[in-house]
Amino acid sequence: MGHSLIYQIESIYYPVLAAIGVPVNLVAIVILSRGRCGLSRCITVYLVGMAVSDLLLVITEPILYIIVIMYFPYSFLRITPVCSLTFFLFSAATDISVWLTVIFTFDRFVAICCEKLKTKYCTEKTAAVVVGTVSALGCLESLPWYFTQEQDYMIDNVPMGCLYKLSYFTSPTWGAFELFNYILTPCVPVFLILLLNILTVRRILFSSKVRRGFRSHSNGESHKDPEMENRRKSIILLFSISGSFILLWVTRVVFVIYKRFADIQYYSSYTDPVFITQETSKMLQLLSSCTNTCIYTVTQTKFRQELTKGVKYPFNI
Repeated sequence: MGHSLIYQIESIYYPVLAAIGVPVNLVAIVILSRGRCGLSRCITVYLVGMAVSDLLLVITEPILYIIVIMYFPYSFLRITPVCSLTFFLFSAATDISVWLTVIFTFDRFVAICCEKLKTKYCTEKTAAVVVGTVSALGCLESLPWYFTQEQDYMIDNVPMGCLYKLSYFTSPTWGAFELFNYILTPCVPVFLILLLNILTVRRILFSSKVRRGFRSHSNGESHKDPEMENRRKSIILLFSISGSFILLWVTRVVFVIYKRFADIQYYSSYTDPVFITQETSKMLQLLSSCTNTCIYTVTQTKFRQELTKGVKYPFNI
């Protein structure tokens, strides 16, 4: 019953996730790339980079890896080298997506808390270089995952399916790599995002108090502060993105830490609570690849306007 229940949920969840995740990320890429959302070019580069990595993540893991296993167990995508390549690609896409969220959070921290560094760092050119560097390092760091896989079975002398090699569970080198990988993604990113947001909030509260005091002395009455209004919009976007990321990843982080300290390498059955927690944490983690477009729609007025224009465009024609 437990086996059928968890897989029945996943057999519905992942196709729905793919059906939503691909179009919403494509829409985000198109709208943000047009540069009409009232966001700086620097922020736009990061958001487009995050949308592209999220799109690749949705394509590689839910579609090419999970859905193919469920519905097309004998397709060419299940040939072992192809399957291993897909495993590497979704690992790389996950790393890139996570670390671009960290980099975006750091960029907003610099913009708000480091006035001297802001003019040099918060530029479109720097953002493009950082996104390219993070993408290259994410691919490089994930490359060893390709070599952790071996064939599951043979069909007409063709190796099919992917399983972890026995050496992956016995080799100290692979053990160290797995630990390093789990620390690098997601434990360190979650810690950094929390730390940067705390520092940013502290700076905002201090700056707001100072500006309110200065303006009340200057004007004798309260007026709308354009600088604070722009900063407020930027902060809402930052906290929405980083907050949803932490909420959707926290189960995964706790599970990874618990699994490592408890030294769990196999499950007693498909009803094992640890197995169910693993699958649930994976579903929540992958959901984070679809949430940013919803956040833009809710928090950014001009993004909503561009989205509305796009929806109306076919009817206008």
